[in-house]
Amino acid sequence: MRAIKETSKSEAVQLKDRIAAKSIDPTSSVRPMLVFPEGTTTNGRYLCKFKAGAFLAGAPVRPVVMHFLNQDYVSPSWESINIKRHIFIMMATLFHKVICYELPIYYPSDAEKQDPVLFAENVRQNMLSYCGNQGVPNLIPCDSTLDDKLEYHKLSKATIAEHSGKFRKSIKNE
Repeated sequence: MRAIKETSKSEAVQLKDRIAAKSIDPTSSVRPMLVFPEGTTTNGRYLCKFKAGAFLAGAPVRPVVMHFLNQDYVSPSWESINIKRHIFIMMATLFHKVICYELPIYYPSDAEKQDPVLFAENVRQNMLSYCGNQGVPNLIPCDSTLDDKLEYHKLSKATIAEHSGKFRKSIKNE
């Protein structure tokens, strides 16, 4: 776990430098970055707490909300099913409908430039407000993070394995 945390810190510094380079010189050859600040995907009904890495540079951001319309059939976010099955279902679906809402550029205040956590939360609140005004259904703020999701998957696998073992034992006893 420690190696992951250290890698994440070095990646955050690289991300900050790249974003800062683009914000200083918009005509630079550095391409704009597309960052998913939640660090994970959700089922489209929640907007999770943002990670601060994308906001370290204190540079203006252009939030984009993607609303998938055919989630009754398949959710484009990987949730709790096997990844191979998820990819198969996604590829077997003939088309996916999505509406992208491009919000106005969000310029951070001086306080937000100094505090990336505050900056991230204010951008998230701005996105939630915009979605509420646009009628995007069921978008609810959620304080869960990628770590919470990974813990959920770990517990789910353990529970499934435990129940699977009990089921096998009950069959053997019959």
